[in-house]
Amino acid sequence: MNRSFAFILIAALTLCASEVCQAQAKKNPEANRLAREGAEAAKNQDWDKAVDSLKKATAMDKKYGDELSAVYQQRGYAAANDQRYGDAINDYNEALKLTPQDTARIHEQRAAVEMKIQDYDKALADYSELIKQKPNEIRYLNYRAYIYELKNDLQNSLAENEKILKLDPNSQDAKARKQRLEQKIAERTPLTPPPRSPTASPAISPKGKKKP
Repeated sequence: MNRSFAFILIAALTLCASEVCQAQAKKNPEANRLAREGAEAAKNQDWDKAVDSLKKATAMDKKYGDELSAVYQQRGYAAANDQRYGDAINDYNEALKLTPQDTARIHEQRAAVEMKIQDYDKALADYSELIKQKPNEIRYLNYRAYIYELKNDLQNSLAENEKILKLDPNSQDAKARKQRLEQKIAERTPLTPPPRSPTASPAISPKGKKKP
C-alpha cells in the first residue's frame, strides 16, 4: 500500500463533515458525533481511538461501516509495518466483515502479511479469491505460481506459469520459473528401466523330452 491510500482514507473519513452528513446528524446526532471524533483521530493517526469511536458510531448507524473498514485497514497496515503481523491480520479480517464489496484490496493486503509469516496456505487462499475476481491479472497469477513453488507443488506451479505465459509470452519471470520447474520435475522423475529380455524356452527333443 502506498501513501495515496492514506490520503484516500483521510478524504473518505472527512466526508463526515459534508453537508450530507450534517443532514444525517439530525437523525442520529450521537452516531454522527462519534464518527466525527473517529475521523479526527484518523487524521492524527490515532488508529485505536479512531476504531473505538467508529465502532460505536457503526453500532448506532450502519452507514459508518465503510469508514470503520478503512480505519481497520490503515491500522492493519501500520501493525504490519511494526511487524505485529497477528494484529494486522485481525484488522484485515474485521475490515472484510464490514465491506465484503471491497474485498480485492483487503485480500491483497492480508495476503502480503501472510507471506511475511510464511502462512502459505492462507496466502494461497487469498490470491485464489483475487483470481476469481480478476482471472487474467498477471500479478496475482505470479504470486500463486510462486506460492505453489514454495510449497513444492511443482505441477500446479507449472500449470499456473503456463497461464502467465499465454497472457504474456515475454514474461522473463515466467520463463525463468518454467525452466526451473521443469528441471526440478525432471530430477524427481525416476528413470524408466529398460524392458527385460525375453527368457528363452528350453529346447524340446523330438520325443517330447527336454534336452539335457
